[in-house]
Amino acid sequence: MRRVVVLALVLPLLVACGSDQDGYCDAVKDHQQDLSEIVSSGRPDAMLTALDIFQDLAEQAPEDVADEWQQVTSSVEALRKALDDADVDASSYDRDHPPADLTATEKQAIDDAAARVGGAETLRAIKDLDQEARDVCHTPLSL
Repeated sequence: MRRVVVLALVLPLLVACGSDQDGYCDAVKDHQQDLSEIVSSGRPDAMLTALDIFQDLAEQAPEDVADEWQQVTSSVEALRKALDDADVDASSYDRDHPPADLTATEKQAIDDAAARVGGAETLRAIKDLDQEARDVCHTPLSL
């Protein structure tokens, strides 16, 4: 009976480490340096700069982290959309000194989207994704 229980616990892990996981881990390793450079840049638009990488990783992610990647990518996409809709350059946007032609509605949309990116749910998803990459791929998302 003990062997059956152990097998029931280990088999899903072995299946999860199959080709889908390998492709995802390869993508994590391929993007690690770029993500590290983006993170270390300290730029205010770092999350937006990393969006293409996030989307690629989300597309390749195994099912067990799909929800976390959806949280991250949808949050950053919403911020990009709010900034684009307001015709605001993310790299130079200053919330305390917004462009003179920015409407209150546009500013609120940017604030709401930025709050979602920096919110607990998105930050938790990022932390979980990094932990998954460390545990399964043996590679952190960034250096």
